[in-house]
Amino acid sequence: MPFMLDVENLCKSFGSLDAVKNLSFKAKKGEIIALLGPNGAGKSTLMNMIAGYLSPSSGTIKVLEKDIAQNPLWGKENIGFLAEGAPMYPDLSVVRFLTYMAELRGLENVKEAVAKAAETAKILSVLPQKIETLSKGYLRRVGFAQSILSDPHILLLDEPTDGLDPNQKVHIRSLISEMGKTKTILISTHLLEEAETLCNRILLINKGQILADGTLSDILKKARSKDLATAFVNLTTSDEEA
Repeated sequence: MPFMLDVENLCKSFGSLDAVKNLSFKAKKGEIIALLGPNGAGKSTLMNMIAGYLSPSSGTIKVLEKDIAQNPLWGKENIGFLAEGAPMYPDLSVVRFLTYMAELRGLENVKEAVAKAAETAKILSVLPQKIETLSKGYLRRVGFAQSILSDPHILLLDEPTDGLDPNQKVHIRSLISEMGKTKTILISTHLLEEAETLCNRILLINKGQILADGTLSDILKKARSKDLATAFVNLTTSDEEA
């Protein structure tokens, strides 16, 4: 089985700041992978490069064995992205926003795609409302709905449960678990509990580098190095502040 996602020697610098440093990993279909690390670890930068919103300083990203630097539309066709903050058009209604996003993706049956995504994300009741009137929880769910409009092979979810109440978190996590059976899903999070309960693989990231790769129990057994210990201390502190 080919890898759905292949990241090799990826680097991203902003002036003198190295946000991502020589980072490599591969992901298969059926994997739900947590990009786990404290705020500022480089998780969002990594996701934005995979999604094609940022260009790497060096390194390659392959989606279904194609380099997305050479095939940018291929990457966008096969990736759904819920960015942090989920930027949207506040003056559009939810249904018009989703329709617009479906049209941009060139979907054949726009109404069907919008209806399915809205039902899946449980936002049918707010479809007529303007985006600017929505609560933070509904904004997150609208963002999630747009990320699954095209039923992509790869989903990138940056803090997908941020702003959701406990019941909404249960629903989204259950949905991600079900979708993870047939897709490759990357979740950026600083929450140990979310990574442990939702994901079958964890990439522990700190200062733009992967410090460990495996299950949480595997990583904890190896957490003897100074860098790993520091990363876990930072995560614990972030959880307490959240």
